Amino acid sequence: MRVAMIGTGYVGLVSGACLADFGHSVVCIDKDQDKIARLKAGEIPIFEPGLEELVQANVKGGRLSFSTDPAEVVGDCDAVFIAVGTPTREEDGHADLSYVHAVAREIAPLLSGFTVVINKSTVPVGTGDEVEGLIRETNPEADFAVVSNPEFLREGAAIDDFKRPDRVVIGVEDDRARQVMADLYRPLDVTATPIVMVGRRTSELIKYAANGFLAMKIAFINEVADLCEKVGADVQQVAYGIGLDKRIGPKFLMAGPGYGGSCFLKDTLALTRTAQEAGAPISLIEATVESNANRKKSMAGRVSAMTGDLTGKTVALLGLTFKPNTDDMRDAPSLDMAPALIAMGARVQAFDPEGMEEAARLLDGVDFRDGPYDAVQGADAVVILTEWDQFRALDLDRVKMLMNRPLMIDLRNVYRPEDVRARGFTYASIGRS
Repeated sequence: MRVAMIGTGYVGLVSGACLADFGHSVVCIDKDQDKIARLKAGEIPIFEPGLEELVQANVKGGRLSFSTDPAEVVGDCDAVFIAVGTPTREEDGHADLSYVHAVAREIAPLLSGFTVVINKSTVPVGTGDEVEGLIRETNPEADFAVVSNPEFLREGAAIDDFKRPDRVVIGVEDDRARQVMADLYRPLDVTATPIVMVGRRTSELIKYAANGFLAMKIAFINEVADLCEKVGADVQQVAYGIGLDKRIGPKFLMAGPGYGGSCFLKDTLALTRTAQEAGAPISLIEATVESNANRKKSMAGRVSAMTGDLTGKTVALLGLTFKPNTDDMRDAPSLDMAPALIAMGARVQAFDPEGMEEAARLLDGVDFRDGPYDAVQGADAVVILTEWDQFRALDLDRVKMLMNRPLMIDLRNVYRPEDVRARGFTYASIGRS
């Protein structure tokens, strides 16, 4: 099947490469000429485990290519994916659909023969209707159908999530489009993946509802962690105990400094705005948004509570990205933590295995270091902010020797308290005594 993937960001590039690996002929399109030139040269602009090898294999196999011009590609395609960004609008919290609308207008006159236009971007309920209207308005003669096909990719495990998903959700109103979508995902038949065929608006809401629920689990366990600290309980044991209940499950019950990333913050905000405008406000998600914002703002206070006055002191941050195995800095807790520490008078030294380049564009006044041991050199406190594997087995004796003061604040509960304290550290974590 001939496929165009418009947008070569995280979702578009991963989805395009995986569809090519399924055997489809895929062209990934982006207006960013530099990005396309880099992709053509074999350079991957984002960090995702296994993606570079997947892209190179499918380019070599002739199934994956890159272009800056939709006019060269779209007319020959059976399916055109829209995979552009839908960031939060600063003025009202809604999803900014300007990029989605622009793509709809651009591809409309290029459509030739029956074409399925697929919203892969995360969009509010009713966006499929808007895309259909824009295409129809621009090209009344076009033979097409608009489908919703939300992504459920976890950064750091995206390829596996695409190829071995829990489910594939497809919002479709047209029988011909239903068949095209079934053919696109037919390779998943071998794994008996559930293909959930629903109405287009239902599909759009499934995506938001899923992310809202997961964000709520994170906010919930973070508030339970605060309670554990007050009453002398252990949040990790609480999470394990409740996670064994199959109705709850163990995932997304890891206490920490608050959620970040490309999805949860913007999607929960967009869901609350949609619900408010529909006259059916979702108070639980509204509380989740507020709880998470407050948590990220409070994390620097945990450091100052352990160190006292931060003026002139040095704090080492280990980890800057919102989670390990990605270079994504979007809404990462470090974006709140580092400026707050600096405002309190601290010097901040930081290291992240993959996020340093992006962090340098977003964080002023931070001294970026070459590795974890370089970051802790001369520090009065070390804060584990992202649970990268290489931070899980640090040489604590070496860390202690390099620091001015052996103080560790473990915001990801990477270490066992008794192990760190036995090495002579003052140690604080989340929801544990």
